[in-house]
Amino acid sequence: MGSTKFFVTLCVVPLLASSFCSAQLSATFYASTCPNLQTIVRNAMTGAVNGQPRLAASILRLFFHDCFVNGCDGSILLDDTATFTGEKNANPNRNSARGFEVIDTIKTRVEAACNATVSCADILALAARDGVVLRGGPSWTVPLGRRDARTASQSAANSQIPSPASSLATLISMFSAKGLSAGDMTALSGGHTIGFARCTTFRNRIYNDTNIDASFATTRRASCPASGGDATLAPLDGTQTRFDNNYYTNLVARRGLLHSDQELFNGGSQDALVRTYSTNGATFARDFAAAMVKMGNISPLTGRNGEIRRNCRVVN
Repeated sequence: MGSTKFFVTLCVVPLLASSFCSAQLSATFYASTCPNLQTIVRNAMTGAVNGQPRLAASILRLFFHDCFVNGCDGSILLDDTATFTGEKNANPNRNSARGFEVIDTIKTRVEAACNATVSCADILALAARDGVVLRGGPSWTVPLGRRDARTASQSAANSQIPSPASSLATLISMFSAKGLSAGDMTALSGGHTIGFARCTTFRNRIYNDTNIDASFATTRRASCPASGGDATLAPLDGTQTRFDNNYYTNLVARRGLLHSDQELFNGGSQDALVRTYSTNGATFARDFAAAMVKMGNISPLTGRNGEIRRNCRVVN
């Protein structure tokens, strides 16, 4: 697939009453109030990703984890305080969610250009798209107009974000609860084509799963012992700095790093789609872009709901 760009613009018919589209979010939302927004975000992401390629995956993951908890409302960006419990220390995020400083940098630059105008939720949505593009992945038009939450939910983050140990049935169910189909889930999982995972998230797979390539398991065990080394990183995909379809090729070869990855190709309903993506990068790129737009439409705060945070880490 290389650096070929695929541009997707679409409005998603909501599958849930709490999902929105059409008039709620618009690609031109800031056209007059912050016309240089997308350039500001792209330039900041370019600097960040050029300095540390892994940040593209980190920002993409932040967007996933934000949208899966009460919608795409920037709640994951809020810090804990003496009187406020955020989502950063929920089990799926603690010691692994990163890239917050990049969003802070972008927010500072956006505030300087367009004071109190652009939400942190929209900045995160744009930054996630730009990170994918900067690693050679597809582009898409990001609908804008989200507002920021004044609340967060650590309990929802603990219960609604799929774990690396999830079964296929659990994955399909958890994505369905957000209005995303099994096909959307399989396409969005391809985000694992970039980035890394910690030993603690894949140890059980490489030591106990049977649907795993033996040489791959041996290689991963070398840096992830049966005990200890929990924070040691391994790439989710051998081409971890390039957004491509190699993730699916690995699944067909039983080289998925996480248990939840290999569940997509393990004799179940997604096998055929995984095979398609493994041989057709353009189809994967198109479907991933469309699914990202769909995910970005999960329960946005719009109109008078929420606020435009001045600092993404704290409510105004």
